[in-house]
Amino acid sequence: MSLFPIFLKLQDRPCLVIGAGEIADSKIQSLLTAGARVTVVSPEAKPGLVALADAGRFQWHRRAYVESDLDGMFLVVAATDQQEVNAAVYRDAVKRNVICNAVDDPPNCDFYFPSVVRRGKLQVAISTAGESPALAQQLRKEIDEQLPQDLGPWLDDLGELRREVLAVIPAGEMRRLLLHELAQRQVCGSDHCPSRQLVYEVASVSEKTHA
Repeated sequence: MSLFPIFLKLQDRPCLVIGAGEIADSKIQSLLTAGARVTVVSPEAKPGLVALADAGRFQWHRRAYVESDLDGMFLVVAATDQQEVNAAVYRDAVKRNVICNAVDDPPNCDFYFPSVVRRGKLQVAISTAGESPALAQQLRKEIDEQLPQDLGPWLDDLGELRREVLAVIPAGEMRRLLLHELAQRQVCGSDHCPSRQLVYEVASVSEKTHA
């Protein structure tokens, strides 16, 4: 089965995690990092997760899962250490058209958590469709070692400069080539930045061309 790769906005989306142990911990953390409104259902929880719940980071229902927990949810992660519970969550989610991930159980997944390399807004995600998470982790490590640590701030500056380009240069081959050129150059926030000066020069030529 072919997967559709996607980066999904979860800010303020209601997301459910069943389980609050070692298996669930990283999934809860990932959802919180993405800005989701997280609800956790589990009779017990790791001390660190208890502290997060007490701090109001997510809502915790300290009991066993029931199907109505899925009401109003955008997605659910079944992350208990009981395969039959995870499978039941998946079946219930399918009935309600709620996308579901049952951890370490590929047949009972609508989506997979990738291994991710992060540099600020830059994310490189690797998935093996559940076939070998260990391979995905190894590839993540190799890519992480190759990417500069300052890519995040550089990307922020590049994004700001790109917005300036879109505002002053009409769509077309000139703008396309300039954006590709900027993606290979050093960029900074200064007006005297060589890359910004290049934008000014191309904008001037573009203005004369379209005059």
